[in-house]
Amino acid sequence: MMFELKNVTRRFGNKTAVDSVTLDIPQGQMVGIIGRSGAGKSTLLRMINRLQEPTSGSIHFAGVEVSSLRGQALRNWQRDCAMIFQQFNLVPRLDVLTNVMLGRLNHRSTAMSLLGIFTRQERIHAIAALERLGIEQTALQMAGTLSGGQQQRVAIARALMQNPKMVLADEPIASLDPLNAKIVMDALRDINEREGITVVTNLHTLDTARNYCERIVGMAAGRVVFDGKPSELTADAVKQIYGTDKDGAGIDETMTSTSINIPAAAAAQQSAGLQSLALAGL
Repeated sequence: MMFELKNVTRRFGNKTAVDSVTLDIPQGQMVGIIGRSGAGKSTLLRMINRLQEPTSGSIHFAGVEVSSLRGQALRNWQRDCAMIFQQFNLVPRLDVLTNVMLGRLNHRSTAMSLLGIFTRQERIHAIAALERLGIEQTALQMAGTLSGGQQQRVAIARALMQNPKMVLADEPIASLDPLNAKIVMDALRDINEREGITVVTNLHTLDTARNYCERIVGMAAGRVVFDGKPSELTADAVKQIYGTDKDGAGIDETMTSTSINIPAAAAAQQSAGLQSLALAGL
């Protein structure tokens, strides 16, 4: 199932945020989009999910023009194209389990979801998603009490509940410490590799894009200026994406947030107890 953007442009008044972007993304790729703030990365992802409308151009998935969908067809696309945000977008006063089950919103009655009426099977799936991300012990905590890294993992679990065909992640590690950034990126890569789900993520660190993505798209001033493998991201390409300082030097790639060695992290992540099924009343 090919995903295609054809000459997609988005303007805000006189400002062009995304300028004639054309991309073909085969099913199952993990793609990192990099670029300076204001390059158009977030606007591009929001247009893919139809949170913002293209000014011109078209977006297609598996032969369907998703940029023209309306009503239930649009809601179905937003279900199939799960979005993970930098600020998590959880409901702080709801418990973690309920936040995850809200990922079923477009599969069922809105009233049933808002009233907290979920099936036993949905609860089992939600717990399984939390277990996969190593945070099942938080199932009955209020989402607002969790750390940023934990909240982002809850947001990923919620996305998994949608049974998506594509996952979009908009700067998913921008506000996280290095350890939690690695855990979140490991989770996204696991989803991509295990389920074969296409993952497109905006990233602000080059080392993360190089380490996790098989394909990197570089944007500058709303345009795609690089599209290739991590090995092809040369110093000259980086300069084209990020520009240079007053002396003509490129950015310092050593200023990264995820280049850490955490052999104990996996063990710590797996040390949580298996109490959540009982806690969830299953």
